[in-house]
Amino acid sequence: MLTDTPIKPQGKSALEWIESQLPETIETRLWLEEYLWLYGLLKSELNVGPVFRLPDLISACVSLVFSRNGASTQIFIFLATDVVTRPRDAIRRRESLWRQQYELLLNLQRSPANRHPNPKFQLDHLTTACVALCRLADDSGRLVLHQARINMAERATQKRSDPQGDLTG
Repeated sequence: MLTDTPIKPQGKSALEWIESQLPETIETRLWLEEYLWLYGLLKSELNVGPVFRLPDLISACVSLVFSRNGASTQIFIFLATDVVTRPRDAIRRRESLWRQQYELLLNLQRSPANRHPNPKFQLDHLTTACVALCRLADDSGRLVLHQARINMAERATQKRSDPQGDLTG
């Protein structure tokens, strides 16, 4: 019988093997206002050598916000004062972010601040809040581009330390 189930490589624990099978980027949605700002940054003359794409820019926003003291408080205040006043049927774009930053948002989504009796915010709300907070802090996007470089270097270092890491992935 033939099977397409991958065989676990020798030398890896089951958890390491499972984690290696997960996609590097995760799909999220971004509200149109924040998407348009990031798209402007994507096409900006500041975004050169290398040109960072939207997953890099979104992830950089998440990293920047989470590097601040009181990140979760800032995010939930923004959500409670800005996002809740937006139309429920506001247009959102389907985009991606890197797994490391997704994990930060997932932990925030599962935190007590996002549980009863508080309102429950979804991944697209949290992603949008991070982008919006970065825009408020630096409308030029220079900090986002700098953080995108840092994130890229960290991913490369992490892959280099994994002997099974595929740098072309």
